[in-house]
Amino acid sequence: MGAKTALLAFTSGELRTALREVVEADPAEVLALVRGIHPGYDVAPIADGALGRNIYPPDDTSYATVLAGAELFCDRRLVCDPPSRLPAGLLRAGGDRRIIMHGMNSVADWLCFAVWENGSLIRSLSVSPHGGIAENIGEPYDFERPYWAGERPVRSTLSGDPYPLPFHPLELGQEALRALFGFILEGRPDPSDVDPYEVPLRGFRVADPTGREQAEREATMRQLMQRMGPPRRYRMRADGTFEQIRNAEA
Repeated sequence: MGAKTALLAFTSGELRTALREVVEADPAEVLALVRGIHPGYDVAPIADGALGRNIYPPDDTSYATVLAGAELFCDRRLVCDPPSRLPAGLLRAGGDRRIIMHGMNSVADWLCFAVWENGSLIRSLSVSPHGGIAENIGEPYDFERPYWAGERPVRSTLSGDPYPLPFHPLELGQEALRALFGFILEGRPDPSDVDPYEVPLRGFRVADPTGREQAEREATMRQLMQRMGPPRRYRMRADGTFEQIRNAEA
C-alpha cells in the first residue's frame, strides 16, 4: 500500500455522480476559486493534471476543478490534522454544502477523513499506528464498522509485534475514498467506481509571497531528519513474518 491523498470537496449533491459527469472546467473560474481559497498567496496556473495522478500534490502546488454542484481540491494545505481544526474560512467557503476531507499518507500509515453538513462536523477520524486515534468524533459510517469490529486485522508486521490498531489505516482509507468520493486508488475497483485518471484538474503554483511558510517547512524537515535513526531493512521468512537484516548481514 503506497497511496497518499490530500482532498477537500464542497458538494451540494452526490460527489460520485459529479465526478462521473466531469468536463473540462473553465480555467478562469478555477483560478478565481483557488485564489479565494488561498487569500494573500501568489497563485499562478501550471500544467493541468488528473485526479488519479495529482491527488497528493507537492508543496506549493494545488489542483482543483469545478463540477456540477461541487468543487474539488487536491491540496496538502487544505487537509488538517485533526480535521476538526478546519479553518473558519474554509467552513465559510463550504457554506451550507457538504464538506468532505480525506488525507492519507503511506509513509506514516496515517489516515484522516471528515464530513461537515451545513457547517457542522458530523464525523471526523484521525488515526495512525504511532499516534493512535488522535480524533474520533461522531458515529462511524457503515463502511467503517467491520474495521472497528476487528474483522480486518493486520496479519503481520515487520517487527513481528502485534499491530497497534485493529485495522490498517490505509485499508480503511480506501473504503473511505470509495464511500465519500466514489473511487479508490488501490485494490479492485467496483463497476460503479469512478476512474480518477479520467477526472481532469487545473493545476496551480500557490506560494507564500513572504517566504515564511517555505522557511518553516524546511526547518521542520531538518528537525525530522535529525531525529531519524539509521535505516532498517527486513526480509520475509517462510511463514510470512519479517525479520530485520542486521548490519553484519548486509
